[in-house]
Parts: sequence; C-alpha cells; structure tokens
Amino acid sequence: MELGKHCDGGRNHTRIVSFLWWLGTLAAPGLLRAQEEASPIDSGDTAWMLTSTAFVLLMTPGLALFYAGMVRRKNVLGTMMHSFILMGVVSVLWALYGYSLAFHEGGFWGGFDWAFLRGVGADPDPYGYAATIPHQVFMAFQLMFAIITPALITGAIAERMKFKSLLLFMVLWATFVYDPLAHWVWGKGGMLNFFNPDATFRALDFAGGTVVHISSGVSALVLCLVMGKRVGFGKEMMIPHNLTMTVTGAGLLWFGWFGFNAGSAVASGGLAASAFVVTHFATAAAMLSWTFVEWLAKGKPTALGAVSGAVAGLVAITPASGFVSPMSSLAIGAIAGALCYWACTSLKRMCGYDDSLDVFGVHGVGGTTGAILTGVFASTAVNPGAGDGLLNGNAGQLVNQIMAVLITWVFAGGMTFLFAKVIDAVIGLRVETEQEREGLDLSQHGESGYNLEESAS
Repeated sequence: MELGKHCDGGRNHTRIVSFLWWLGTLAAPGLLRAQEEASPIDSGDTAWMLTSTAFVLLMTPGLALFYAGMVRRKNVLGTMMHSFILMGVVSVLWALYGYSLAFHEGGFWGGFDWAFLRGVGADPDPYGYAATIPHQVFMAFQLMFAIITPALITGAIAERMKFKSLLLFMVLWATFVYDPLAHWVWGKGGMLNFFNPDATFRALDFAGGTVVHISSGVSALVLCLVMGKRVGFGKEMMIPHNLTMTVTGAGLLWFGWFGFNAGSAVASGGLAASAFVVTHFATAAAMLSWTFVEWLAKGKPTALGAVSGAVAGLVAITPASGFVSPMSSLAIGAIAGALCYWACTSLKRMCGYDDSLDVFGVHGVGGTTGAILTGVFASTAVNPGAGDGLLNGNAGQLVNQIMAVLITWVFAGGMTFLFAKVIDAVIGLRVETEQEREGLDLSQHGESGYNLEESAS
C-alpha cells in the first residue's frame, strides 16, 4: 500500500508539472509580446541602420578606387592605402574618445563621459538622436562618416605626402576638426545644431554638408597650398592611369551614398524614403549638368567628367537630403554640377594650385553650394520637424546656412594650416624629390601595384 501511494504521488506530481508547463506555453507568447511592446527598439529601424552603416563603410573602399584610378601608375597603392588605413586609425580613435567628443552633451566638445564607449550599449541613446535603435548602432553609423571625411582630403595631396606625416595629420585633424564640427552641427548642445533652441546659428545639415564636405574640401585646399605643387606639375603629363577604376569607384560611392543620406533619417520610414529619392535625382542632374557643360566647353564629353559630376551631385544634396523635394533636388544637382566643373577647371587654372584630384573643386565647392541651397529650398512639407527655406518664406534660414558655411571654412582651414605647419617643421610633409619621382608605392610602401613584367616572364 505504501508503495502504491508513493507511485500515485509521483504520478500526481508529474501531472501538476505538465499542467504548469502547459499554462506556461499559453502565457509565453503574451509575455514575449509584452516585452517587445515595452522595448523602444524597432527591429525594422535597426535592420535599416545596420544596412546603412555597411553601405557607408563601403564608400571608403569606393573612394580608394575612385582616387587610385586618377593618379599615375607608380602611386596607385599609396593612394589606396591613404583611404584604407583610415578605416583602422579613425575606428580606434572613435572607440577611445572620438564618439564621446562628438556626440556627448557639451560645449566646444562633448566631453569624455562616453570615452572607451562607456554607456554605449544595446539601449537607445539618452538624448534621442535615434530613439528606436541601439546606441551602439547609432555610434557605428556615425563612425563611418568619421572615417570617410579625412579620407576625402587625401586626394588633394596625392603623390607627394609622407605616409607617417599623413597619419599624424589625420589623427590631429580627426580629433580637433572633425569631432568638434560634428558636435557643433549634430551633437546635443551644439552651437550650429538646428534642433538646439539655444544654438548660435541653427543650420540645417541632414547628412554632412558642413561636417563632411566643406571641412574636408577646405582642409584639402589649405593642405595642398602649404605642401606646394607636385614635381613636374604644369610641365609633365599627369594623366589618370586607369579610369575604369575611377568609374567603378564612383559607382560604389553612388550606391553607398543611399546609406549615407537615407540612413541619416536614423529610421526606416518616409523621411528615409524621401532622402533616398532626392539623393538619386540630384546625382543624375549633376552628372548631366557637368557632362553637357564640359561638352560645350571642350567639344567632347568624358567619362571622368560624368563620374565627377555624379560625385558633385552626391556632395551637394547631402546637407539638403532630408529637407527638400525631388524637384528641388534636380535644381540643386544641376547647379552643383556646373559650378563644380567651373571650380575644377577655370578656378583651379586661375589660382594655380595643385589639388591633385580636385577635392576642393568637388567637395569644398559642392558642399558649400549644397549647404547654401538648403537654405533656399528647405520645406517643412518634406520634414515637418525642420524649417522652411527662402523660397518658402524663411530668409533667416538662408542666413543661418551662410553663417554655418563661413564658420566651417574658417575653423577647418585655420586648424589645417596650423597642423600642416607644425608637422612640416617637425618631421616634414613631403617625400624627397627622388622618392616622388620613384613613386609612393615603392618609396613609402616597398611594393608595386602592378607587376606585369614579372608576371609575363
């Protein structure tokens, strides 16, 4: 009997456990749904932002191809290395302190509270930069902007800068130029941030007209002026060695720029769709604008001109992409294509500077054009949370845009001049004349991009 009671008790216990497990299976979906409803993280927004982050990272190898095709064969690897190495350098700086300086609340800088990525985790950021994605995703997305911006500068000093000097300059520039500018324009408390009611000038910059393009373009001009012209400039032929690389690189830039601009909506919704569309239309208009102006001026349209025009359009629409309509984007692209062509040809020839790959003409002039035209075409019909521009009755926004442009010009140009002079005095900026004639591939890296003779033998 005692044995029977024990067996009955064991069966009852099993029934109770089974019953509780059955109740748990009924309750679990409801509990999971409640947890999901309580979490502010949106899986669709997060997926879009992870994708956009990868898009923007791809732009740096695309830039490496774009630039490398335009230099002489003896400098192809050195030119690609300039872009590629910054993917490592800037990433480390960003993790250590760069992100904190750019996006933590502060004045000139954001401070060091997020240094070493302390407090940057799986929850959304505390300031509302991106309310529906993990803070880490927002941080990584912004990192890709911080990488490509100094990489843009390298096109102006291609074929003549020491590699160690380049590294030192870029560490200083990323820390003391990019990080403060990113904070001013996008960071909490920034003096140029449109969404800061106490900002000195509330400028509209959706994805980096000032922070990325004007800063890099003006810095590129100053740096190439301090360094001087390449050996043989104006006397020897310095033609692109492989324009197929340049065209391929431009295609990757165009592709990646959808993440650059549409991703700056930091959500997968209507604003991202609008930014995506106007990015494409402005690029198309600028490519055609540059091509037809060049055709009229020189008698033939070139592939280099077409891809340069496309990049000019991408640059110009960047600050405006979250604020303007498709028709306005066509106008911005057409204006930028023609102006950048003029800057890369007539202006460059008149002033006589050696901006090797026309960084100032495309990014400095294109970024300035786009930033100012944002103040002309911006519309709250596109982005109700932003502001109108001149054509929609708000002349004050155009004034704010112009002031933000001037501040960026002076700050980026002045800091670049300071860094260039100090580095030149301490370790020198340029390679020796013999090394320049040999090419940076061999003189700086001990390798060659093309070993066709050895392969043939």
